[in-house]
Amino acid sequence: MPTTNEAGERMKKFKNKGKDPTEMRRQRIEVNVELRKSQREEQILKRRNVGSLPDDEPLSPEQQKLANDKVSAATIEEIVACVSSSSMEQQTRGTQAARKLLSRERNPPLKEIIKAGLILKFVEFLGRDDEHVLQFEAAWALTNIASGTSWHTQKVVEGGAVPAFIALLSSPHMHISEQAVWALGNIAGDGPVYRDGLIDCNIVPALLMLVTPDTPVGFLRNITWTMSNLCRNKNPYPPLTAVQQILPTLIQLLHHEDKDILSDACWAVSYLTDGSNDRIDVVLKTGIVTRLVQLMAYPELSVLTPALRAIGNIVTGTDNQTQMAIDAGVLSVLPPLLRHPKSSVQKEAAWTVSNIAAGPSPQIQQLITCGLLPPLVDLLKNGDFKSQREAVWAVTNYTSGGTVDQVVQLVQCGGLAPLLALLAVKDSKTILVVMDAITNIFMAADKLGEIEKLCLLVEELGGLDKIEALQSHENESVYRAAQALIEKYFEEETDAEALKAAATETDYIFQTPEVQQKFNF
Repeated sequence: MPTTNEAGERMKKFKNKGKDPTEMRRQRIEVNVELRKSQREEQILKRRNVGSLPDDEPLSPEQQKLANDKVSAATIEEIVACVSSSSMEQQTRGTQAARKLLSRERNPPLKEIIKAGLILKFVEFLGRDDEHVLQFEAAWALTNIASGTSWHTQKVVEGGAVPAFIALLSSPHMHISEQAVWALGNIAGDGPVYRDGLIDCNIVPALLMLVTPDTPVGFLRNITWTMSNLCRNKNPYPPLTAVQQILPTLIQLLHHEDKDILSDACWAVSYLTDGSNDRIDVVLKTGIVTRLVQLMAYPELSVLTPALRAIGNIVTGTDNQTQMAIDAGVLSVLPPLLRHPKSSVQKEAAWTVSNIAAGPSPQIQQLITCGLLPPLVDLLKNGDFKSQREAVWAVTNYTSGGTVDQVVQLVQCGGLAPLLALLAVKDSKTILVVMDAITNIFMAADKLGEIEKLCLLVEELGGLDKIEALQSHENESVYRAAQALIEKYFEEETDAEALKAAATETDYIFQTPEVQQKFNF
């Protein structure tokens, strides 16, 4: 059947019956970008410390308003004068004043501070082990500068902050060590270049040393988040040596009680599984899949979402890798996720099902046995369009790789009616995928000698009118696909009334509950 290039390329990413196994399991193409951009649960790349110290003087409402307005040049000049002073007290006062400006909720003067040349002074103060207050204030100020745009982060790195911050990871003062972790997390979150630069500076062993049974939860949250940023980005992927160093600690953190730690640890694993089958295998060898499946049922969306993403990535792999997720119980937790009140979860769950359905017929049978068809059909009927689109891919993969009996079960579950209804959508690519599924169902009917009866069912469900209407569709691939379906299965004129009469005398397989309650399977 003719399809657009986009739909064809996406289909090549699945691993279906009769097609090249290395090309068939679908990974995210345009969907990857869309899912990542649309989800507000997505992990934050950079974080700014907008807190305050107990001895910071509180501001009145009027002072706060003034503080949130544009910083005057005089204020920056005063800070520069203090920081450039030979007096440690003045240096601390100026650095603290800069930190307070950089920590305010609105319009922190990042650019002004950088242009004043203060980064080099703050980096110098990071080495002042004899003055831990000054050291901490400088670390905090630099952390907040690095939380800005890539340009801001670049200026911090060019100022020589990275080796100084890595040295501070072993500071005897925990609050200074934690601030260093935070700053390095912001730098790692900027992208793969700085991520790999940190790894080359041996951040990983220094960071892992901080994870102990006595590490306070707040500190551990920052460590986990920074570790997740070291796992993030895939152009290029993080070095495998670093991944293998990080994984044992990540596995420990996935068993922590704190939801924020669990969330960031799950995001880290989701990044590590978003790649080639070899990358997926590195994670699978740790035995973490069962725990990820457990976390897919976690009550908090912040944990459930990245756990589902990680498992979804794993089932884009080989049949054996997918089977490991199935053996870990993923099919028992997917039905409620397909019916989750949040549409983004439904969509991710349907995407995961679509990749499992791209496997061989025994894995498709496990989908049936574990009750995935009813919620999948419900999503096809009632989900939002993005979720329906993923469900369509699941059904198309299912009908491509499934046996005739498995295709029959889909139709008996009511899967045909919502498929036909989706022929009325505006998106051409989705229509073409639906047409593929319908063609697969007709092929199954052909093997059973049930073509005429399936034609009747399609007509009764309003599908024939929709297919005929698509013959005048503006998209050439769509109208050619509709034309091919009509010519192959509906071309010969039949006496519809006679066919209906014959159908009432004999039960037939391709039927839905609305038309007939009894099936001969």
